[in-house]
Amino acid sequence: MDFLTIITALLVLIAGIGIFLVACQTMSTNLESVSSDRLKTLFARAGKSRLLGVTMGTVGTAAIQSSGATTVMVIGFVNVGIMSLAQAATVIYGANIGTTITAQIVALGLSSGSSLSTTTVFAAFAGLGAFVSLFAKKDLGKHIGGILAGFGMLFVGLSMMSGAMEDFARQDAVKMAFASVSNPLLLVLAGALFTALIQSSSVMTSVAITMVVSGLISLNQGIYLTLGSNVGSCVVAIIAGMTSGINAKRTALIHLIFNCFGVVLFLIIAFLMYLFTSGHLDFGILFADLFPGAPQLQLAMFHTVFNLSTVLIILPLTDILVRIVCRIVPETVSTTPAFTPHFFFLDEKMLRTPAMAVHQVKLEIENMSKLAIRNYDRSLTMVTSLTFDDIEAFRQDEEELDFLNHELVTYIVRLNAYPQLSEHDHIYLTNAIRTVSDLERIGDYAENITEYADILVKTGEQFSDVAKEEIEQMRDLVMNVYQFTMAAYMNNDKEAYWKAHEFEDKVDDLTDYMETKHIERMAAGLCSATVGAQYIELASNSERVSDHLINVGKTIGGLYPKNDNK
Repeated sequence: MDFLTIITALLVLIAGIGIFLVACQTMSTNLESVSSDRLKTLFARAGKSRLLGVTMGTVGTAAIQSSGATTVMVIGFVNVGIMSLAQAATVIYGANIGTTITAQIVALGLSSGSSLSTTTVFAAFAGLGAFVSLFAKKDLGKHIGGILAGFGMLFVGLSMMSGAMEDFARQDAVKMAFASVSNPLLLVLAGALFTALIQSSSVMTSVAITMVVSGLISLNQGIYLTLGSNVGSCVVAIIAGMTSGINAKRTALIHLIFNCFGVVLFLIIAFLMYLFTSGHLDFGILFADLFPGAPQLQLAMFHTVFNLSTVLIILPLTDILVRIVCRIVPETVSTTPAFTPHFFFLDEKMLRTPAMAVHQVKLEIENMSKLAIRNYDRSLTMVTSLTFDDIEAFRQDEEELDFLNHELVTYIVRLNAYPQLSEHDHIYLTNAIRTVSDLERIGDYAENITEYADILVKTGEQFSDVAKEEIEQMRDLVMNVYQFTMAAYMNNDKEAYWKAHEFEDKVDDLTDYMETKHIERMAAGLCSATVGAQYIELASNSERVSDHLINVGKTIGGLYPKNDNK
């Protein structure tokens, strides 16, 4: 046995795996950047259709080349309440189908022609992509170059792994060692452990394909290693789920049960085939007959058939699966917890998919706007009725606004540092910091108005009926500014923005009118100086709320002038 050859082959194998992993990450990063808008639209449609969920998972995973990233993203969505468990389950099913794309690419690369190796041709894309990235002037060109480079590096790593396997195959001692491991359960366990170690089922499947092609292991051994990779791929999801809420834990458990179900099912089928045919038929023989002379295609096709058939079987049983995991991980029984500010649409794990995190930031900002305008509405009710039934809810929302002003900005800064985001996303995130500040200031003005209510209660005074009518007019105008502003913000609708601007002009006019009329009432002795001061401040605060809402709208389509900060 040539130890030097074995050590060299082992080092080349490690290097090949490393390049393959880097290639997957490079492709994933750049594919996500190019398809970010489509991904946002796709995952925003977490509809009721189970087939839609499977499609979302399949297309999303094929786009970002990582079933682990898709699953972690889904866990994040469930954790913040965007997806139900049943919807998350169907997306996870699709992710398992999407991950078979890599195995098919590897099989294609290992298909040798009569003159020029396919692997060599595809590996050349690494150089081509590097040149494109180097000379591209726009982000899109750089990302396309990154995709080509990652695709090429995939085959460079594949070539190194294949060469290492061929070196191993020449060593009789190594072949005998691998041949001695024929127990399906041991092979499944080995595949699961290796996948858990490198956190990539695609790499495990690719290594298994190269081992089969080189003759180092049989097709049957490769099949069981591939089955094991499906179990090992759950580690990432389990880690993500165990550090999150109850529904996130349930989602991770759904992933584990689903993958283990498929493996157990195929092991049972393999046992029955062996039992009833006296060992004359197994998966290896079956797929070798279906795809003769192409071991790389035989294993890749098994991988695809395995995932597709598992999804088809378990899809109708999704509701049962959800009920099972809800029993395994029940709701915790506790007293009503104290209020704690938190994100509604964001999760730390979403940073693994930056393009989707940008979409969630927008939803978080929309929710923040609802909190701010709700507190403004409450403050007007308090100051006109001098009742404080909603004061506790008001304080909770104000605490939430303060939390978001700090934590959401911190999150946005971290997210904006990810280079795979498009230029459009970077611009949006930069403006989003300003938007968060504007919304927090609306909450502050609402708090000011509640303080005016406190002063009126202490002095035993109140606004006149005429003043209250004017305040109601102001409420209606500001609410119109809010509705059209957020329509503009969420849909990039400039027409809605200009409609909001029309109402904002009316707010300005009403503010002047309110100040003038109230001064007249004070001069006529119809109200005190204290009431007058609170009323004029209320009008001024409302006008500033309107200004901050307009600032939010200005962030769309470059409408925010650098020198315009009303």
